Amino acid sequence: MTELRRIMHIEDDPDIREITRMSLELVGGFDVIQFEGGDIALENLPDDAPDMILLDVMMPVMDGIETYARLREIDAYKDVPIIYVTAKTSKSDFKHLKENGALDVIIKPFEPMELPDQLRAIWASIV
Repeated sequence: MTELRRIMHIEDDPDIREITRMSLELVGGFDVIQFEGGDIALENLPDDAPDMILLDVMMPVMDGIETYARLREIDAYKDVPIIYVTAKTSKSDFKHLKENGALDVIIKPFEPMELPDQLRAIWASIV
């Protein structure tokens, strides 16, 4: 089984970005690359795609759904698992996000000490 190591995180809120970075690096031991928006991520994507992408849904300039669609147009990123992160919690929101490509959805606010294990469990379900 391939190990989950590199995670890209796209989130406009600087506090959530920092909490997520600390959770993933310090608690989870992951290598993390972060961007403050979908447009910025697309302009600066590393050639070597990450193992997984955490993608905020509601962002200015380019929302998560548009970012997802644009990532899927790039060969190196077309199969990278994408997990949406959102404060929306209704069943219709979940259904909409899954229909728009989400492998899974994590609700904000999330528990930083549990996030790495959540991602490992999602990873284990696909590899």
